[in-house]
Amino acid sequence: MANMSELHLHIISFDIPFPPNYGGVIDVFYKAKALSEKGVKVHMHCFQYGREHYQIMKDTFYEVNYYKRDISKKHLFKSIPYIVSTRSSEKLIENLLKDEYPILMEGIHTSALLEEPRLRNRRTLVRAHNIEHEYYYNLGKAEKDIFKKYYFYNEAAKLKRYEKILEKADRILAISENDKKYFNNEFSRVEHIPAFHQFTGIRSKVGRGDYVLYHGNLSVAENENAVNFLLDEVFNELNIPLKIAGLNPPKQLRNRIENEPNIELVINPSNEALQDLIENAHLNISITAQKTGLKLKLLNNLYNGRFVLVNDKMLSGSNLDDLCEVANNYMTLRRRIKILFNKDFTQEHIDERKNNLGKIYCNGSNVKKLIELIK
Repeated sequence: MANMSELHLHIISFDIPFPPNYGGVIDVFYKAKALSEKGVKVHMHCFQYGREHYQIMKDTFYEVNYYKRDISKKHLFKSIPYIVSTRSSEKLIENLLKDEYPILMEGIHTSALLEEPRLRNRRTLVRAHNIEHEYYYNLGKAEKDIFKKYYFYNEAAKLKRYEKILEKADRILAISENDKKYFNNEFSRVEHIPAFHQFTGIRSKVGRGDYVLYHGNLSVAENENAVNFLLDEVFNELNIPLKIAGLNPPKQLRNRIENEPNIELVINPSNEALQDLIENAHLNISITAQKTGLKLKLLNNLYNGRFVLVNDKMLSGSNLDDLCEVANNYMTLRRRIKILFNKDFTQEHIDERKNNLGKIYCNGSNVKKLIELIK
Protein backbone atom coordinates (compact mmCIF):
# COMPACT_ATOMS: atom_id res chain seq x y z
CA MET A 1 0.00 0.00 0.00
CA ALA A 2 1.38 3.40 -1.05
CA ASN A 3 2.08 5.60 1.91
CA MET A 4 -0.02 8.69 2.60
CA SER A 5 2.32 11.10 0.83
CA GLU A 6 1.74 9.18 -2.38
CA LEU A 7 -2.04 9.22 -2.32
CA HIS A 8 -3.32 10.83 -5.53
CA LEU A 9 -6.95 11.36 -6.52
CA HIS A 10 -8.67 12.59 -9.69
CA ILE A 11 -11.78 14.66 -8.95
CA ILE A 12 -14.13 15.27 -11.91
CA SER A 13 -16.22 18.36 -11.16
CA PHE A 14 -19.43 19.19 -13.05
CA ASP A 15 -18.54 22.90 -12.86
CA ILE A 16 -15.59 25.05 -11.79
CA PRO A 17 -15.95 24.86 -7.99
CA PHE A 18 -14.55 28.32 -7.25
CA PRO A 19 -16.05 30.59 -6.05
CA PRO A 20 -17.93 28.10 -3.84
CA ASN A 21 -21.17 30.09 -3.88
CA TYR A 22 -23.93 27.57 -4.60
CA GLY A 23 -24.93 24.21 -3.10
CA GLY A 24 -23.13 21.65 -5.25
CA VAL A 25 -19.81 23.43 -5.72
CA ILE A 26 -19.53 24.27 -2.01
CA ASP A 27 -19.31 20.54 -1.26
CA VAL A 28 -16.89 19.94 -4.17
CA PHE A 29 -14.49 22.76 -3.27
CA TYR A 30 -14.32 22.20 0.48
CA LYS A 31 -14.07 18.43 0.11
CA ALA A 32 -11.16 18.75 -2.33
CA LYS A 33 -9.54 21.38 -0.10
CA ALA A 34 -9.88 19.16 2.99
CA LEU A 35 -8.26 16.28 1.06
CA SER A 36 -5.40 18.55 -0.07
CA GLU A 37 -4.81 19.70 3.50
CA LYS A 38 -4.49 16.05 4.53
CA GLY A 39 -1.74 15.56 1.96
CA VAL A 40 -3.79 13.98 -0.85
CA LYS A 41 -2.54 15.11 -4.27
CA VAL A 42 -5.79 16.28 -5.87
CA HIS A 43 -5.91 16.34 -9.68
CA MET A 44 -8.92 18.59 -10.33
CA HIS A 45 -10.77 18.28 -13.66
CA CYS A 46 -13.52 20.86 -14.26
CA PHE A 47 -16.17 21.22 -16.93
CA GLN A 48 -16.52 24.88 -17.67
CA TYR A 49 -19.46 26.91 -18.94
CA GLY A 50 -19.58 30.54 -17.91
CA ARG A 51 -17.40 30.56 -14.77
CA GLU A 52 -13.89 32.04 -14.75
CA HIS A 53 -10.51 30.57 -13.81
CA TYR A 54 -9.03 31.68 -10.49
CA GLN A 55 -5.44 31.36 -9.37
CA ILE A 56 -6.60 29.94 -6.03
CA MET A 57 -7.52 26.69 -7.83
CA LYS A 58 -3.89 26.20 -8.92
CA ASP A 59 -2.64 27.25 -5.48
CA THR A 60 -4.93 24.78 -3.66
CA PHE A 61 -4.72 21.66 -5.82
CA TYR A 62 -1.90 19.54 -7.19
CA GLU A 63 -3.10 19.90 -10.78
CA VAL A 64 -6.06 21.64 -12.46
CA ASN A 65 -7.51 20.93 -15.92
CA TYR A 66 -10.47 22.54 -17.67
CA TYR A 67 -12.72 21.11 -20.38
CA LYS A 68 -15.35 23.01 -22.31
CA ARG A 69 -18.84 21.72 -21.59
CA ASP A 70 -20.70 21.31 -24.88
CA ILE A 71 -24.12 22.80 -24.12
CA SER A 72 -25.45 22.64 -27.70
CA LYS A 73 -29.11 21.73 -28.24
CA LYS A 74 -28.28 18.44 -30.01
CA HIS A 75 -27.80 16.83 -26.59
CA LEU A 76 -31.47 17.41 -25.77
CA PHE A 77 -32.43 14.72 -28.30
CA LYS A 78 -30.18 11.98 -26.93
CA SER A 79 -31.43 9.15 -24.75
CA ILE A 80 -28.89 9.86 -22.02
CA PRO A 81 -29.59 12.86 -19.77
CA TYR A 82 -28.54 16.31 -20.99
CA ILE A 83 -26.56 16.95 -17.78
CA VAL A 84 -24.49 13.84 -18.57
CA SER A 85 -24.07 13.97 -22.35
CA THR A 86 -22.88 17.61 -22.26
CA ARG A 87 -20.03 16.56 -19.98
CA SER A 88 -17.97 14.12 -21.97
CA SER A 89 -14.45 14.79 -23.12
CA GLU A 90 -11.89 12.64 -24.89
CA LYS A 91 -9.18 14.96 -23.55
CA LEU A 92 -10.33 14.17 -20.00
CA ILE A 93 -10.08 10.42 -20.66
CA GLU A 94 -6.59 10.85 -22.11
CA ASN A 95 -5.52 12.73 -18.98
CA LEU A 96 -6.97 10.03 -16.71
CA LEU A 97 -5.13 7.31 -18.65
CA LYS A 98 -1.73 8.82 -17.83
CA ASP A 99 -1.77 7.05 -14.43
CA GLU A 100 -3.67 4.52 -12.32
CA TYR A 101 -5.02 6.85 -9.59
CA PRO A 102 -8.58 6.50 -8.22
CA ILE A 103 -11.33 8.72 -9.68
CA LEU A 104 -14.03 10.61 -7.76
CA MET A 105 -16.90 11.74 -9.99
CA GLU A 106 -18.92 14.66 -8.66
CA GLY A 107 -22.59 13.99 -9.33
CA ILE A 108 -24.25 11.64 -11.79
CA HIS A 109 -23.41 14.52 -14.20
CA THR A 110 -19.85 13.24 -14.64
CA SER A 111 -20.59 9.51 -14.39
CA ALA A 112 -20.37 8.72 -18.14
CA LEU A 113 -16.78 7.68 -17.32
CA LEU A 114 -18.21 4.53 -15.70
CA GLU A 115 -19.07 3.30 -19.22
CA GLU A 116 -15.54 3.93 -20.52
CA PRO A 117 -13.89 0.52 -21.23
CA ARG A 118 -10.38 2.02 -21.02
CA LEU A 119 -11.00 2.95 -17.38
CA ARG A 120 -12.49 -0.42 -16.43
CA ASN A 121 -9.79 -1.34 -13.92
CA ARG A 122 -9.76 1.94 -12.01
CA ARG A 123 -11.12 2.54 -8.52
CA THR A 124 -14.18 4.77 -8.99
CA LEU A 125 -16.35 6.69 -6.53
CA VAL A 126 -19.42 8.79 -7.33
CA ARG A 127 -20.53 11.60 -5.03
CA ALA A 128 -24.34 11.64 -5.24
CA HIS A 129 -25.31 15.26 -4.58
CA ASN A 130 -28.99 14.45 -4.96
CA ILE A 131 -31.47 11.84 -6.05
CA GLU A 132 -31.23 13.62 -9.37
CA HIS A 133 -34.39 12.35 -11.10
CA GLU A 134 -36.52 13.38 -8.09
CA TYR A 135 -34.79 16.74 -8.05
CA TYR A 136 -35.54 17.37 -11.73
CA TYR A 137 -39.11 16.14 -11.41
CA ASN A 138 -39.68 18.66 -8.60
CA LEU A 139 -38.04 21.45 -10.63
CA GLY A 140 -40.56 20.62 -13.35
CA LYS A 141 -43.43 20.78 -10.88
CA ALA A 142 -42.34 24.23 -9.66
CA GLU A 143 -41.68 25.69 -13.14
CA LYS A 144 -44.26 27.89 -14.90
CA ASP A 145 -42.54 28.20 -18.30
CA ILE A 146 -43.98 25.39 -20.46
CA PHE A 147 -40.71 24.68 -22.33
CA LYS A 148 -38.61 24.54 -19.19
CA LYS A 149 -41.27 22.39 -17.56
CA TYR A 150 -41.07 19.90 -20.45
CA TYR A 151 -37.25 19.90 -20.27
CA PHE A 152 -37.23 19.14 -16.52
CA TYR A 153 -39.81 16.33 -16.76
CA ASN A 154 -38.04 14.82 -19.78
CA GLU A 155 -34.65 15.02 -18.03
CA ALA A 156 -36.15 13.42 -14.89
CA ALA A 157 -37.36 10.42 -16.91
CA LYS A 158 -33.95 10.04 -18.60
CA LEU A 159 -32.13 10.31 -15.26
CA LYS A 160 -34.33 7.62 -13.69
CA ARG A 161 -33.44 5.22 -16.53
CA TYR A 162 -29.78 6.20 -16.58
CA GLU A 163 -29.22 5.93 -12.83
CA LYS A 164 -28.45 2.19 -12.96
CA ILE A 165 -24.98 3.13 -14.28
CA LEU A 166 -24.07 3.84 -10.63
CA GLU A 167 -23.88 0.10 -9.96
CA LYS A 168 -20.58 0.17 -11.88
CA ALA A 169 -18.96 2.46 -9.30
CA ASP A 170 -16.87 0.99 -6.46
CA ARG A 171 -18.59 3.34 -4.01
CA ILE A 172 -21.56 5.73 -4.02
CA LEU A 173 -21.14 8.57 -1.51
CA ALA A 174 -24.57 9.82 -0.39
CA ILE A 175 -24.78 13.35 1.01
CA SER A 176 -27.69 12.76 3.46
CA GLU A 177 -29.18 9.87 5.45
CA ASN A 178 -32.34 9.97 3.31
CA ASP A 179 -30.36 9.75 0.09
CA LYS A 180 -28.35 6.88 1.57
CA LYS A 181 -31.57 4.95 2.30
CA TYR A 182 -32.74 5.47 -1.27
CA PHE A 183 -29.43 4.40 -2.87
CA ASN A 184 -29.16 1.40 -0.53
CA ASN A 185 -32.43 0.08 -1.93
CA GLU A 186 -31.11 0.36 -5.48
CA PHE A 187 -27.37 -0.34 -5.22
CA SER A 188 -24.66 -1.96 -3.14
CA ARG A 189 -21.60 -0.17 -1.66
CA VAL A 190 -23.26 3.04 -0.48
CA GLU A 191 -21.61 5.25 2.18
CA HIS A 192 -22.93 8.37 3.90
CA ILE A 193 -20.41 11.22 3.76
CA PRO A 194 -22.07 14.47 4.92
CA ALA A 195 -21.58 17.74 3.04
CA PHE A 196 -18.27 19.56 3.30
CA HIS A 197 -18.48 23.29 3.98
CA GLN A 198 -16.48 26.37 4.89
CA PHE A 199 -17.64 26.80 8.49
CA THR A 200 -15.03 26.20 11.16
CA GLY A 201 -16.98 27.24 14.23
CA ILE A 202 -20.29 28.64 15.49
CA ARG A 203 -20.45 32.41 14.95
CA SER A 204 -24.04 32.90 16.12
CA LYS A 205 -24.63 35.99 18.28
CA VAL A 206 -26.58 35.90 21.53
CA GLY A 207 -29.45 38.31 22.09
CA ARG A 208 -31.88 39.57 19.47
CA GLY A 209 -32.09 40.78 15.92
CA ASP A 210 -34.91 42.91 14.55
CA TYR A 211 -35.87 41.11 11.32
CA VAL A 212 -36.51 37.70 9.77
CA LEU A 213 -34.33 36.63 6.82
CA TYR A 214 -35.04 34.33 3.88
CA HIS A 215 -32.14 33.80 1.46
CA GLY A 216 -31.68 31.71 -1.66
CA ASN A 217 -31.09 31.77 -5.40
CA LEU A 218 -34.22 33.65 -6.47
CA SER A 219 -33.89 32.74 -10.14
CA VAL A 220 -34.83 29.16 -9.16
CA ALA A 221 -38.61 28.69 -9.41
CA GLU A 222 -38.75 26.66 -6.19
CA ASN A 223 -37.23 29.52 -4.16
CA GLU A 224 -39.40 32.13 -5.86
CA ASN A 225 -42.44 30.01 -4.93
CA ALA A 226 -41.23 29.83 -1.32
CA VAL A 227 -40.96 33.64 -1.17
CA ASN A 228 -44.44 34.09 -2.66
CA PHE A 229 -45.82 31.65 -0.09
CA LEU A 230 -44.20 33.62 2.76
CA LEU A 231 -45.61 36.90 1.42
CA ASP A 232 -49.11 35.56 0.68
CA GLU A 233 -49.70 33.28 3.65
CA VAL A 234 -47.31 34.11 6.49
CA PHE A 235 -46.16 37.73 6.56
CA ASN A 236 -49.45 39.10 5.20
CA GLU A 237 -50.71 39.07 8.81
CA LEU A 238 -47.47 39.70 10.70
CA ASN A 239 -46.12 43.06 11.71
CA ILE A 240 -42.52 41.81 11.69
CA PRO A 241 -39.87 42.98 9.17
CA LEU A 242 -38.81 40.41 6.57
CA LYS A 243 -35.67 40.68 4.45
CA ILE A 244 -35.36 38.55 1.32
CA ALA A 245 -31.85 38.20 -0.08
CA GLY A 246 -30.70 36.35 -3.15
CA LEU A 247 -29.43 36.05 -6.68
CA ASN A 248 -31.28 37.40 -9.72
CA PRO A 249 -34.84 37.84 -8.44
CA PRO A 250 -37.36 37.81 -11.34
CA LYS A 251 -39.02 41.09 -12.30
CA GLN A 252 -42.45 40.22 -10.92
CA LEU A 253 -40.94 39.52 -7.50
CA ARG A 254 -39.07 42.83 -7.53
CA ASN A 255 -42.21 44.76 -8.50
CA ARG A 256 -44.25 42.99 -5.90
CA ILE A 257 -41.90 43.72 -2.99
CA GLU A 258 -41.50 47.39 -3.95
CA ASN A 259 -44.94 48.13 -2.52
CA GLU A 260 -44.66 46.08 0.67
CA PRO A 261 -43.88 48.36 3.62
CA ASN A 262 -42.40 45.70 5.92
CA ILE A 263 -40.48 43.71 3.29
CA GLU A 264 -37.01 44.49 1.94
CA LEU A 265 -35.40 42.82 -1.07
CA VAL A 266 -31.59 42.59 -1.12
CA ILE A 267 -30.56 41.82 -4.70
CA ASN A 268 -27.34 39.87 -5.44
CA PRO A 269 -25.66 40.56 -2.08
CA SER A 270 -21.90 39.97 -1.88
CA ASN A 271 -20.82 37.02 0.22
CA GLU A 272 -19.84 39.36 3.08
CA ALA A 273 -23.17 41.20 2.91
CA LEU A 274 -25.12 37.94 2.97
CA GLN A 275 -23.17 36.61 5.97
CA ASP A 276 -23.85 39.89 7.72
CA LEU A 277 -27.58 39.56 7.07
CA ILE A 278 -27.58 35.97 8.37
CA GLU A 279 -25.63 36.83 11.54
CA ASN A 280 -27.78 39.83 12.45
CA ALA A 281 -31.24 38.38 11.75
CA HIS A 282 -33.26 37.26 14.74
CA LEU A 283 -34.60 34.36 12.75
CA ASN A 284 -33.44 32.67 9.53
CA ILE A 285 -36.27 30.93 7.74
CA SER A 286 -35.69 28.11 5.21
CA ILE A 287 -38.56 26.23 3.62
CA THR A 288 -38.53 23.98 0.59
CA ALA A 289 -40.90 21.86 -1.47
CA GLN A 290 -38.12 19.35 -2.23
CA LYS A 291 -36.70 16.88 0.20
CA THR A 292 -33.60 15.93 -1.80
CA GLY A 293 -29.90 16.35 -1.10
CA LEU A 294 -28.75 18.56 1.72
CA LYS A 295 -29.49 22.24 1.74
CA LEU A 296 -26.17 23.90 2.53
CA LYS A 297 -27.92 27.15 3.37
CA LEU A 298 -29.34 25.32 6.40
CA LEU A 299 -25.79 24.70 7.67
CA ASN A 300 -24.92 28.34 7.01
CA ASN A 301 -27.90 29.47 9.10
CA LEU A 302 -26.99 27.13 11.97
CA TYR A 303 -23.29 28.02 12.06
CA ASN A 304 -23.81 31.78 11.71
CA GLY A 305 -27.36 32.79 12.59
CA ARG A 306 -29.65 32.89 15.59
CA PHE A 307 -32.96 30.96 15.51
CA VAL A 308 -33.54 28.74 12.47
CA LEU A 309 -37.09 27.95 11.35
CA VAL A 310 -37.64 25.23 8.74
CA ASN A 311 -40.20 22.80 7.38
CA ASP A 312 -39.71 19.00 7.54
CA LYS A 313 -38.56 18.72 3.94
CA MET A 314 -35.68 21.07 4.63
CA LEU A 315 -34.36 18.63 7.23
CA SER A 316 -34.66 15.42 5.20
CA GLY A 317 -32.07 13.06 6.63
CA SER A 318 -29.76 15.85 7.82
CA ASN A 319 -29.87 14.84 11.52
CA LEU A 320 -30.32 18.52 12.38
CA ASP A 321 -33.91 18.33 13.68
CA ASP A 322 -32.98 19.13 17.29
CA LEU A 323 -31.27 22.39 16.34
CA CYS A 324 -34.15 23.85 14.34
CA GLU A 325 -37.67 25.06 15.01
CA VAL A 326 -40.05 23.17 12.70
CA ALA A 327 -43.33 24.36 11.18
CA ASN A 328 -45.10 22.84 8.20
CA ASN A 329 -47.99 25.15 7.34
CA TYR A 330 -48.71 28.86 7.31
CA MET A 331 -50.58 28.84 10.64
CA THR A 332 -47.73 27.15 12.53
CA LEU A 333 -45.10 29.26 10.76
CA ARG A 334 -46.90 32.45 11.79
CA ARG A 335 -47.25 31.25 15.38
CA ARG A 336 -43.60 30.14 15.70
CA ILE A 337 -42.32 33.44 14.27
CA LYS A 338 -44.35 35.43 16.81
CA ILE A 339 -43.11 33.30 19.73
CA LEU A 340 -39.45 33.28 18.63
CA PHE A 341 -39.46 37.00 17.97
CA ASN A 342 -40.04 37.55 21.68
CA LYS A 343 -37.28 35.18 22.83
CA ASP A 344 -33.59 35.84 23.37
CA PHE A 345 -31.07 33.63 21.59
CA THR A 346 -28.82 32.36 24.39
CA GLN A 347 -25.43 30.81 25.06
CA GLU A 348 -27.23 27.48 25.71
CA HIS A 349 -28.50 27.50 22.12
CA ILE A 350 -24.93 28.06 20.92
CA ASP A 351 -23.50 25.25 23.08
CA GLU A 352 -26.10 22.82 21.77
CA ARG A 353 -25.05 23.65 18.20
CA LYS A 354 -21.37 23.22 19.02
CA ASN A 355 -22.09 19.72 20.33
CA ASN A 356 -24.31 18.52 17.51
CA LEU A 357 -22.79 20.14 14.42
CA GLY A 358 -19.30 19.06 15.42
CA LYS A 359 -20.38 15.41 15.52
CA ILE A 360 -21.85 15.10 12.05
CA TYR A 361 -20.64 18.00 9.93
CA CYS A 362 -17.00 17.99 10.91
CA ASN A 363 -14.87 18.23 7.75
CA GLY A 364 -11.97 16.68 9.65
CA SER A 365 -13.59 13.36 10.56
CA ASN A 366 -15.48 13.14 7.24
CA VAL A 367 -12.28 13.59 5.23
CA LYS A 368 -10.63 10.75 7.18
CA LYS A 369 -13.50 8.46 6.27
CA LEU A 370 -13.21 9.54 2.63
CA ILE A 371 -9.46 8.86 2.52
CA GLU A 372 -10.08 5.31 3.78
CA LEU A 373 -12.54 4.78 0.91
CA ILE A 374 -10.12 6.14 -1.68
CA LYS A 375 -7.34 3.78 -0.56
